Amino acid sequence: MDLNTGRKAMNQKLLLVDDDKELCDMLQNYLAQEGFATDAVYDGKSAIEKVLNSDYGLVILDIMLPGQSGFDVLKIVREKSSVPVLILTARGEDVDSVVGLELGADDYLAKPCNPRVLVAHVRAILRRSQSTTLPFLPDEQLSIGDIELFPQSRTVFIEHNPVGLTSTEFTILETLMRNAGNVVNKNELSEIALGRKLAHFDRSLDVHISNVRKKLGFISEQNDRIKTVRNVGYLFSK
Repeated sequence: MDLNTGRKAMNQKLLLVDDDKELCDMLQNYLAQEGFATDAVYDGKSAIEKVLNSDYGLVILDIMLPGQSGFDVLKIVREKSSVPVLILTARGEDVDSVVGLELGADDYLAKPCNPRVLVAHVRAILRRSQSTTLPFLPDEQLSIGDIELFPQSRTVFIEHNPVGLTSTEFTILETLMRNAGNVVNKNELSEIALGRKLAHFDRSLDVHISNVRKKLGFISEQNDRIKTVRNVGYLFSK
């Protein structure tokens, strides 16, 4: 990893959203030791106000919140912001993780989680959300059909209309477009986009792919832009 990119990621400010104040204090202390500045709020309304009126590198969002749930917060935030979101779900609540990903979360962790594992997820998401291209270089352009993707600015257009993708969704699309016409193995794509190999029954990548498909639409009624190659991976149609 480029050292300058790593430092930039470490300096990103985080927002921690959890109604357990003692847990927030503990995580803030641990994250501070790892080089991260954090703000903490304890309810959904405050979280929405903070996210939409501040500049955070990542939001760590508990699903179980008083008043507005983490799902409510995520849905409202995604209408106006592409800030990376790591959701915290109750252990064993697989449905919560799937719903969170469908609403636009970048990744999830089950609670209680090891702070070291949390930091690893935070670093991985921040690395993916950072453009590693030097800012003074012209932005590369990937074009396939009516889709234009710009890696440096991390923007996507269909017929010159912007498409709002999360950081994880963008990484998935960029990887598939760079390998257009070839199958990208699911495990390889998971390591690139999620920073980990797929575990058994882990639907995270499938949900992200589904989100990307919905946002891109179909080439035609019978022709999907992203094809599933059963038991192997995904292929972006040229």
